Amino acid sequence: MIRRLALALLLAGSAVPALAAPRDTQTLGGAWQVRIDPADTAATKAHPKEARWFAARVPGSVQEDLIRARRVPDPFKGTNEAAIQWVGLTDWQFRRTLTVTPAMLAHDHLDLVFDGLDTFASVSVNGTRLLSADNAHRLWRADAKALLHAGDNEVLVTIASPIRTLQPIVLAEKNPLPGEYDSAFGDEPKGKQTSPYIRKPKYQYGWDWGPRLVAMGIWRPARLEGWDVARIDRLGITQDALNEAEARLTANVSIVADRPGPQAVTVTLTGPDGTSQTVTRTATLAPGVNAVPIPLTVAQPRRWQPVGYGAQPIYTATATMGDDRATRTIGLRTVTLDRSGGAFALSVNGTPIFAKGANLIPFDSFPARVEPREMENLLASARDANMNMIRVWGGGYYLDDAFYDLADRMGLMVWQDFMFGGSVTPPDAAFRASVAAEADEQTARLGNHPSIVIWTGNNEVLSGWENWSDRKDFKKAVGADAQERIGSGMAVLFDRVLRDAVTRNSPGTPYMPGSPSSGYDGPVDTDANGDRHFWDVWSGSKPVENYLDSCPRFMSEYGFQSMPTLETIHDFAGSLNGLTPDSPVMKAHQKFLAGEGNARLRLYLDQRLRPAKDFADFVYLTQVDQAQAIGLAARHHRACRPVTMGSLFWQLNDVWPAVSWSSIDHLGRWKLLQYEARRMFAPQAIVAEHRNAATRIALVSDAQQPIPAKWRVTVRDMTGKILARREAPVTLAPLSATTVATLPDTDLFGAADPARSYAVADLLTESYVQDGMSRIDTVISRTIVERLEPRDMAYPDPGLTLRRDGNALTITARNLARAVMLDFGETGGSASDNGFDLLPGESRTVTISGPTPTLRTLAR
Repeated sequence: MIRRLALALLLAGSAVPALAAPRDTQTLGGAWQVRIDPADTAATKAHPKEARWFAARVPGSVQEDLIRARRVPDPFKGTNEAAIQWVGLTDWQFRRTLTVTPAMLAHDHLDLVFDGLDTFASVSVNGTRLLSADNAHRLWRADAKALLHAGDNEVLVTIASPIRTLQPIVLAEKNPLPGEYDSAFGDEPKGKQTSPYIRKPKYQYGWDWGPRLVAMGIWRPARLEGWDVARIDRLGITQDALNEAEARLTANVSIVADRPGPQAVTVTLTGPDGTSQTVTRTATLAPGVNAVPIPLTVAQPRRWQPVGYGAQPIYTATATMGDDRATRTIGLRTVTLDRSGGAFALSVNGTPIFAKGANLIPFDSFPARVEPREMENLLASARDANMNMIRVWGGGYYLDDAFYDLADRMGLMVWQDFMFGGSVTPPDAAFRASVAAEADEQTARLGNHPSIVIWTGNNEVLSGWENWSDRKDFKKAVGADAQERIGSGMAVLFDRVLRDAVTRNSPGTPYMPGSPSSGYDGPVDTDANGDRHFWDVWSGSKPVENYLDSCPRFMSEYGFQSMPTLETIHDFAGSLNGLTPDSPVMKAHQKFLAGEGNARLRLYLDQRLRPAKDFADFVYLTQVDQAQAIGLAARHHRACRPVTMGSLFWQLNDVWPAVSWSSIDHLGRWKLLQYEARRMFAPQAIVAEHRNAATRIALVSDAQQPIPAKWRVTVRDMTGKILARREAPVTLAPLSATTVATLPDTDLFGAADPARSYAVADLLTESYVQDGMSRIDTVISRTIVERLEPRDMAYPDPGLTLRRDGNALTITARNLARAVMLDFGETGGSASDNGFDLLPGESRTVTISGPTPTLRTLAR
């Protein structure tokens, strides 16, 4: 039980309490050993070499250890995924020697702490079991002092195959809970998945963008902690009030004590300018967990703002008790979610924010090998592409603190799902209790990050239960009573258990039961209420123009696939000679439709673009198709403001090298979509939509002040001749989207041949030239309008020329050049801009690294 204690201010001359001794920590990372569990006799016979101890690393997984030792092939290369599946069907043991000194043994407590065990694990010390674990998303701690002695001790962690552990239960069910993606390797019968029954990263069971690699191991850091009397267990900061004059905060220090008595607790809050304040209180502790609240006041607080709306000042709070301490960084801001009339609109510090960004899937199939620089590079790429929000999708794992620290400092808002990927959840109380402990730990760990502006209970669990055909079939099969029990269990889990954790540990941050969600207020996943996941385009094979059919309240998922870069393909496929989209290695790295998704790429190329000349051209065209489709959708969403208040495309990154929806491939290379994101999410943008023989012109601004500007629409033929021009001055209203013209084709294009004419919609602002005196109009946003699909346009030879001066490359077009790609081939390279259009006579200078690229365009 947590006890809220009466506190007394330390007064001069009062008795000084006994202080807790310094915590003594010994990390248990690095070198371990691993082998097949001897009790798994079938596996030891099938793999006798792996039945003997070999080198392992912690944090990590047995799959990584086997790959490192070259005992299994790298599943990211070639068609190797199948060759590693046996690992997830085997029980394993990890061991290491723990040397304990007499000084360490003198502590009252010696806790073994595991930040992550994946998943069904038992931990023994010197042959005696210490703890059992069953949730990969939790921290596990147990006092091992009674089992330890001075000198060398053995720590043994046994991890059971999650599939084999649960399979008897699932196979015994007449109607197992609906899951996510069936295994392609025969280890689980179709429709009888074990993943719904376990708290483990769901994507490791396979997804339509990722491999089936059921990782097992000590996947986060481990340590031995020695402590006496009491230790600080948690530090959280509650923002009780915030205005321009002051911020009133409470530092909530959670202390675990083993005996009653007074303890001095000090909290120091350091501002972004380095100034600090310190408050000390004396708490009378009782054995167990003690809640010690300490009030703080910040005069003239500096608010944390999303990128593009201000600065990101960070405050640092440090709690000390004797020599024990805990540190937490915070930002001061308010967040509200407007749900009136079905709206889904976030405001930060009272400013309504149009969310621009993408969905983030896990960085890798094996989380322990993700380096901080990889997270930093990806988030910097999002920020540099004018994104302001990242949705952390619910089928993975709760990311490391370093990720949220980076988001805090970059001003990137985070939409944080709880880790439920789509499968129906078990209705039993024991499952909910496990999730409740997980949610309490994770919200306590992450709840003070100012970047997290919304929590959602799951990804597509509730919407799937309501709308998906397999769920409807399941509900009919189990009958009304079971349907009610399972549905009620999900309602309790997502609307009470998880909501309570957010309210307790992340107060002031909005919560929704799922994504998409209407908050139990009417049908889910509709344009009219709540957020939307729209997959008619791509998954439903509908034309990309269907993105223009409506204005959703918040589009939190929509996507379109493309090939990765040639360099990445070369990395996983080897030689590109003779490679086709239907080559076995390409189908192995295409998970949509069980490897047949490249046919969908062809379908859309046939609908919109042109036939590919060769494999490299196919890669180029799919990236153009993706960039144009998502660019069309995102601009439309922005033009729908304020009805629509968010556009998060699927997906930013890849979990392995693959054909997928990502805008940045697994090796960190930008596809054309990532460059397009920088244009479509620009702070000010022009939107030009051609439908029903007319062109609508809308102007968008995310600025918080008016901006004088000018819009212009120019009609040209393929020789570059100007056929017509419309322009007008305008003042861009703050935080707005405004339709400024609707131009019928008869007025705009006249009698011009649709195949041989096009319109250029420009948004211009005034800027000073180098002399500081003269002002010129500068194009800050451009959209090209065509009345036919690109495949039907009579594009001329663009007549491109190149001039390279060091790392500066200037490209000049004689005629219209659509979707100019600087293709560095399998050797690789990078460019400061790519996938852009050039008008007749226009030049663009970009900075490149690597060899001089090949230029590709949509011209035949």
